[in-house]
Amino acid sequence: MNKNIDIKTLVRPNIERLSPYTSARDEYKGKEGVFLDANENPFGVVNRYPDPYQKELKEVICNIKNGKTSQLFLGNGSDEAIDLAYRIFCEPKRDKAIVFSPTYGMYEVYANINEVELIDIPLDGNFQIDIEKVTPYFKDPQVKLLFICSPNNPTGNLINRETIFTLLNQFKGIVIIDEAYIDFSNEPSWISEIERYNNLIVLQTLSKGWGMAGLRIGMAWMKEEVLYYFNKVKSPYNLSSINQEAAIKQLSDIALFNSNINVLLEERTRMINELNKLSITKFIYSSNANYLLVEFEEADQLYKALINQEIIVRNRSKVVDNALRISIGLPSENTKLLNALKNIENEKESIIYR
Repeated sequence: MNKNIDIKTLVRPNIERLSPYTSARDEYKGKEGVFLDANENPFGVVNRYPDPYQKELKEVICNIKNGKTSQLFLGNGSDEAIDLAYRIFCEPKRDKAIVFSPTYGMYEVYANINEVELIDIPLDGNFQIDIEKVTPYFKDPQVKLLFICSPNNPTGNLINRETIFTLLNQFKGIVIIDEAYIDFSNEPSWISEIERYNNLIVLQTLSKGWGMAGLRIGMAWMKEEVLYYFNKVKSPYNLSSINQEAAIKQLSDIALFNSNINVLLEERTRMINELNKLSITKFIYSSNANYLLVEFEEADQLYKALINQEIIVRNRSKVVDNALRISIGLPSENTKLLNALKNIENEKESIIYR
């Protein structure tokens, strides 16, 4: 099924009317020349403004991802794309967005910043979307955005693919699928469905699988007609030249990327096996990401005990009872955590049977 929505009807009128900032570099396509247009200092190593559309970096990414440069937005982390989606499509104090909790917290943060009402629909007991709970909201024309995180953060599971297809086919707004952790999963990316669904935006990042969190480079894949508005609203030079060059260099070593992913997947399996041997472990949720959500006995106390040993995990007990989210680290780091947990378990048992 091909689904084409009139994107202009979803865009805020002031954004539709907006005249974006332009520079002489937008008009001149060459790399060499006497550049006297941008009031730059002629001295220095990084004295020139970066490519505002990151053309070289996009080419490298698209060769790896089998995508089109004409459908790729690069931002200061995926967070920039999330923020822009609210700013492009949602009128403050009037329009709404849907999320499925527990999920990534920045959807809510940017909704609050942009004064957009957030409809929070809880996932079911298997951390899946209940179609019957969400479809009634599709009758409301002020519901403009729908966020799906898959693999989901913090739970680590994939959202059922057929459920997502149902939502794509029924929702008349913008569907944003956040694939920040897709490199740790065998699930095919939703990038391949962009040609069929012009209301689909797929978020990815270089922070997780590629290990470039410090560069803050997020990807958003979308149809050209939607990308037009993202380029229209974004800051002119949103990614530094240093970050673009560093990313291009690291993306050249695909063998290292694959090796690191394999190590992390092997460590994820080892962590599951070892954690299951502990009596303080109550449940380990299925994960397609580089972390595990684990239910422990007295997770709050365990979290503090680990902090005291300078081992930092994420306490998610406020969203999932007695749950800690544990990132998969280096083998030595994972072993240190496991040893700490074993010692805590032994100390607890000695107190009980003393």
